[in-house]
Amino acid sequence: MRYRRMPIEIESPEQLGYNAIACNLAESSVTDVRFADLNLDLSKLVLMYSDHYGKPELRALLTQESNVLWPEHVLMTVGAAAALFIIATSLLQPGDHVVVVYPNYATNIETPRQIGADIELHTLSFEDGWALDVDALAARIRPGTKYVSITLPHNPTGMMLPESDLRRLVHMIEQKNTLLLVDETYREMGYASVLPLAASLSDRVIGVSSLSKTYGLPGIRMGWLMTQNPALMELFLAAKEQIFISGSVLDEEVAYQYLREKPAHLARIKADIARKFALVRDWMAEEPLMQWAEPQGGVVCFPRIRPDLNINLDAFYEQLNGHYKTQTGPGHWFEADRHHMRVGFGWPGDEEMKAGLSNISSALRDVLGA
Repeated sequence: MRYRRMPIEIESPEQLGYNAIACNLAESSVTDVRFADLNLDLSKLVLMYSDHYGKPELRALLTQESNVLWPEHVLMTVGAAAALFIIATSLLQPGDHVVVVYPNYATNIETPRQIGADIELHTLSFEDGWALDVDALAARIRPGTKYVSITLPHNPTGMMLPESDLRRLVHMIEQKNTLLLVDETYREMGYASVLPLAASLSDRVIGVSSLSKTYGLPGIRMGWLMTQNPALMELFLAAKEQIFISGSVLDEEVAYQYLREKPAHLARIKADIARKFALVRDWMAEEPLMQWAEPQGGVVCFPRIRPDLNINLDAFYEQLNGHYKTQTGPGHWFEADRHHMRVGFGWPGDEEMKAGLSNISSALRDVLGA
């Protein structure tokens, strides 16, 4: 593979420096947790090599809501990014066909691209409310297609898929003898409903998630993949062992102790998300220069500057980032039109969120001369 740094990483807040950003609306997770607030007992932890699959008790916690998934169906990884990398590099060779819903998290496209895979993008549209037509998606599957890649709730738009449609897509995946990769990092953030664990639906489905987005623990780099398929699990385990053998016992223990209190954490997080989402919804209702399709899950949305406006986009982002020190995720992070920007509303506090949204409005009017 030939690696290439992606704009979403080059221009990320952690690379630009958090101190240089007054209003950070670029994050795609909830607020980061302080280690001191976790009140963990790590005194008996032995810093040894761990189970190559990951801490068994942690894997049991991750599958406890399902009656068909068990710890042996879970492989812990260094964040969801490592899980996605393992899957792509294990399943794809140059020229292999893969279908990816677009726009998407950059890694879901970039890694298959650098492998030399034949990537077919299934493009969602703003005009359709970013809705996913599963029949149209399934129609792109060819004989030999290695897998279909989707994110639910969708990143960067926050759109959901009804469970009935997801199950129908899984059925078509089985009929066409391919695989479905579901990046379900935001799964537990569904507003009206929460989808079942993707891997519980079929042995032809691979689910990927982490503790970074929903739980605000990106610093421990704790992700996982799930599959009921023993041959796939053996393949993915071999890849993990060649890349980093096993995970960090410290990270896995922190994750385990945190998830033992999951109901309390999740209730607090969902209340926080609902309050901050209301701030964004109110701003969008009052901002005539912006348009959106209201998200149905997660902590990100993908509004756009009205395309009929004669605006210098370079000048807008320079004004927003430079003068107002406000960061969003511009469309080019997702290889999309830069009229769009991903706005994250889970990470900042209420006042920072309100100031950041106001700064977007001000930067627009500055550049338009309004």
